[in-house]
Amino acid sequence: METTQSATATQPAGTSAARDGQHIILLESVHKWFGKLHVLRGINLAIRPGEVVVVAGPSGSGKSTMIRCINRLERHNRGRVVVDGIELSDDMRNVDAVRSEVGMVFQSFNLFPHLTALQNVGLAPLQVRRWPRTKAERAAMELLERVGIPEKAHAYPGQLSGGQQQRVAIARALAMNPKIMLFDEPTSALDPEMIQEVLDVMLGLAREHGMTMIVVTHEMGFAREVANRMVFMDEGVIVEEGPPEHFFTNPQHERTKLFLSKILHQ
Repeated sequence: METTQSATATQPAGTSAARDGQHIILLESVHKWFGKLHVLRGINLAIRPGEVVVVAGPSGSGKSTMIRCINRLERHNRGRVVVDGIELSDDMRNVDAVRSEVGMVFQSFNLFPHLTALQNVGLAPLQVRRWPRTKAERAAMELLERVGIPEKAHAYPGQLSGGQQQRVAIARALAMNPKIMLFDEPTSALDPEMIQEVLDVMLGLAREHGMTMIVVTHEMGFAREVANRMVFMDEGVIVEEGPPEHFFTNPQHERTKLFLSKILHQ
């Protein structure tokens, strides 16, 4: 399968990912194919603990596939993915260990419709951590307070707005006390008036709790405010990366300039 594409198609920006042990996420020459489609073409990315990285780029550029490789929702075909010192491989013990440290929030909320908000948030501590029900419910309520909707604890997903459902999904991802949070376009399925309430929760996580975050989003105002680093992807490679002040005001690559000219003037 891998011979259908050239393995030399690596990203023009970025160097070989560091090996100094100071990074909580490390991607080295990561390639991913879906059949003959070469989706990731030699991704190198190193992220330090507490860093907030926003990933932008056009649809089909490989953004979601890249972050799904970080918790093995997608299996990479070549290269290395190391999370908190654990290399992801076909060994499910390593996969389970990484997933216990990584929370993920998707475009769709994926809540259990037959469970209340409180039950959705408390389910993983109850079943995976084997916490007593009272402890799991107490922790779930604290997380619902943290995302600003404690009054919806006993509501079912069908009784919640899209923004409220996504905040429940964030609380659920936080329930296992992860070191890393991955957000895959968390506001793309929301009505415009609901987007800000979700972004405000994410902003609070980044600022108050020092959590390592990778956020795939087109919300450039949010990116300017919260990101330590911007990563721009196109056609399966990282085209450009750098601090927001440079990324938005002085992008180096023509492809980045074209993308920003379109997205910032919508």
